[in-house]
Amino acid sequence: MRPRGRTAVAALAVTLLLTTPVATAQALSTPAQASPAAAALTLPGPAGPYAVGTEVLHLTDHSRTDPWVPEAGARELMVSLHHPARSGGAGAPAPYMSTEEARLLLAERGLDGIVPAGVVSSTVTHARTDALPARGRFPLVLLSPGFNTPRATLTSLAEDLASRGYVVASVDHAYESTGTAFPGGRVLTCAACDVAEAAPDEEAEREVLRTVSTGRAADLSFVLDRLTGPHPAWDHSRMIDRRRVAAVGHSVGGSAAASTMLTDPRVDAGADLDGTFFEPIPPSGLDGRPFLMLGTDADHHPSSADTSWDEGWQHLDGWKRWLTVEGAGHFTFTDLPALAEQLGLPDPTAPLSATRSTRITRDYVAAFLDLTLRGREQPLLDGPTAHNPEVVFQNP
Repeated sequence: MRPRGRTAVAALAVTLLLTTPVATAQALSTPAQASPAAAALTLPGPAGPYAVGTEVLHLTDHSRTDPWVPEAGARELMVSLHHPARSGGAGAPAPYMSTEEARLLLAERGLDGIVPAGVVSSTVTHARTDALPARGRFPLVLLSPGFNTPRATLTSLAEDLASRGYVVASVDHAYESTGTAFPGGRVLTCAACDVAEAAPDEEAEREVLRTVSTGRAADLSFVLDRLTGPHPAWDHSRMIDRRRVAAVGHSVGGSAAASTMLTDPRVDAGADLDGTFFEPIPPSGLDGRPFLMLGTDADHHPSSADTSWDEGWQHLDGWKRWLTVEGAGHFTFTDLPALAEQLGLPDPTAPLSATRSTRITRDYVAAFLDLTLRGREQPLLDGPTAHNPEVVFQNP
């Protein structure tokens, strides 16, 4: 489990990936904060053969009341869809996030006015909103971010998977992010973080995060309903092969991926990127479905402080891999290393370079999905390779 408190779960989308305000302040006291690179942040380009299109959906589950702000009414979600597209489309790249979302993200760590919000919001992406969908049917990946972390910070992974032939639905769960823009000019902040912060002890905080995990499972199942049901919310839902679905998440989003598999048999595979299992995987397992655990070597090796991985590993009853990455930090599996490195603000506690962080995350997640959803053999998952010396195969 990550340390207690809001600062422990806050993601900082263009800064150091550091976990303490003191370290952040020290790093930002250097001239690096004025780096010219800050004027043109760019996500790494996708590696697959397809161009990438994107569209944003606002979905409302009228069958559920929001668990964090009941007076708000029905549960709301914002979903970014990235999909394979035909090449040659015109138009500008899709926006990374709104300026207000970026400002709130920076303000969470006391960086409002230090790193300009516009620098973050204008990060160059590689998906286009006017792209024509590629012909064919493609597996669906449901993608959930970390607690108090916007879905935008998983954009690089979403774009890469779409370029490899997946439809990816990245979900912002209402009141669980530093700030998420909703229709009508509303920007919802992290009420759930206030509940976690107010927890009297670690056990109570874990229970809050368990509620986050199980609530997100309901969210992801609802998104699946709205994308593949009889009256789909997306005009291009015919692209989705509903027989091939995976749930993937970072931090508590990884726990939510497992929680979704526990309640929704439509989800064929799952992956947890450095997240504690706040809802334990039961002795009955996941009905033989495959699961990937990919995390930091420091926090998620066998017998580490987070025992949920040891327990979960014993209960997983299908194809499984437990991989840890040497030199990685908690946010290695997001966009943050690439953005922080361009700002001249790398995390000294996570020495793995942005290039390696991006490559490892993309390649191992894609290999897992290609194996489990497409049945393609993946030697990358058979054992250690000379090209990826940082990746350790655990087999406790």
